[in-house]
Amino acid sequence: MFKYGIDKLSIKKVINISNGKLKAILSEDAITKVNNSRKRVEKMAKSNKAVYGINTGFGPLCDVQITPKETSKLQENLLITHAVGVGNPIEKQLSKIMMICKVHALCQGFSGIRLEVINRIIYFIENDLLPVVPEQGSVGASGDLAPLSHLFLPLIGEGEFWIENKIVNAKKVLKKHNLKALKLQAKEGLALINGTQFILAHAICGLNKMRYLQDLADLAGAMSIEGYKGSASPFKEALHTIRPFKGNLEVAKRMRMLFENSENIMSHENCERVQDPYSMRCIPQVHGASRNAYYHLKKLTEIEMNSVTDNPIVLSDTVAISGGNFHGQPLAIALDYASIAASELGNISDRRCYLLIEGKYGLPRLLTESGGLNSGFMIPQYTTASLVTENKSLCFPPSADSIPTSLGQEDHVSMGSISGRKFNQILGNLEKILAIELMYAAQALEFRRPNTFSKIIEENFKIIRTKVKKLEEDRVLKNDINNMINLVVNKSFVVN
Repeated sequence: MFKYGIDKLSIKKVINISNGKLKAILSEDAITKVNNSRKRVEKMAKSNKAVYGINTGFGPLCDVQITPKETSKLQENLLITHAVGVGNPIEKQLSKIMMICKVHALCQGFSGIRLEVINRIIYFIENDLLPVVPEQGSVGASGDLAPLSHLFLPLIGEGEFWIENKIVNAKKVLKKHNLKALKLQAKEGLALINGTQFILAHAICGLNKMRYLQDLADLAGAMSIEGYKGSASPFKEALHTIRPFKGNLEVAKRMRMLFENSENIMSHENCERVQDPYSMRCIPQVHGASRNAYYHLKKLTEIEMNSVTDNPIVLSDTVAISGGNFHGQPLAIALDYASIAASELGNISDRRCYLLIEGKYGLPRLLTESGGLNSGFMIPQYTTASLVTENKSLCFPPSADSIPTSLGQEDHVSMGSISGRKFNQILGNLEKILAIELMYAAQALEFRRPNTFSKIIEENFKIIRTKVKKLEEDRVLKNDINNMINLVVNKSFVVN
């Protein structure tokens, strides 16, 4: 049981709440905090003193005071006017995670929103009523205004839901569930659309995916080394304890595990080869650096998911601070760093693919014994090269850019929403690159028989062979590649 606004969220908990494995509730403590915060806002709304977003306009209109009678219309207009997103809808899971993270932030008692509104969002979450949210339109400061506006339009009877993979008008869905559209009150529109939940959801989903892919990259690297008859000596503990980066130590340890009791490794321990190319020898340093970036983003993401990022922040009966907790820069920079890290895992994987088709150390050229008539595995490396270059082009850091908005009131923005989207694009390409390397590595292992490999590599070799047979002569490889990608996406490989 997870208590919104009371317990600490983690990436695992968010994912488990989103897929129904963990129940999230509103406790009495959270309800008390929400109600107390609401009372403070209602008091401020009736005051003659201008308090931003509570009894004033927004952005450059912060100097225009609004009467209590106009308050509800003002908050409704806020959602309607900011719902200007464009492009394809984001994945449903992202919409759900955005709502989960928003509820957790609102329940901490600094946002002044009514319990009724929070309960409605929880109803959406628990009944899989997932709003349709366009992927483009946020600059990642003042929060993710456009996507959050689309996310919460259904609260007021506007916008759209996903119903069984179809887009359905929100009014129809609310009617079917016997729900009336809500009338937002003072501060509530701002509390809903100020925040970093779009950036945050992309970070959460990306980290959840990257956690598996970095383990898979180690597996692919180990299988490629076995196929190449490379050396296991660069992974010895003594080498890495004298340069003890956390990621490097972890990868080196994993590589030793992946080579444990390998007959193939032992069969050439005393060969004349002095060293392997960097893409094999430097796996702990390269994969390890990517892990370090992963850990950095994970740490910041877990701070953010337990933070309050709307505006203004209601601190007492008389104090509501209009600050900048909605600014996405803390995650934007780290997302760009993690994007480079994910891209590099693909970059080095492509190089290992290339080594396996060169025809060295007992491997036939292009991993086929009948080259000439057959092209073997020549062309899939073109695909990895293409994906690697696409990822490189996606590594430009959006967080390095800023375009003023809101008549200059919002004169520095994070562009973190773009960072989050690109991070996940890169990870999607990485899945495909690693799938192809694993296919190459399995083919290379065929030429090392009757030698055996570690238990975990043998197990994964069998998994590959259930979907992709050894290439004896040319065939359409697209089906094989798609089967490999499905194995990666469905996390079918044993990585630990």
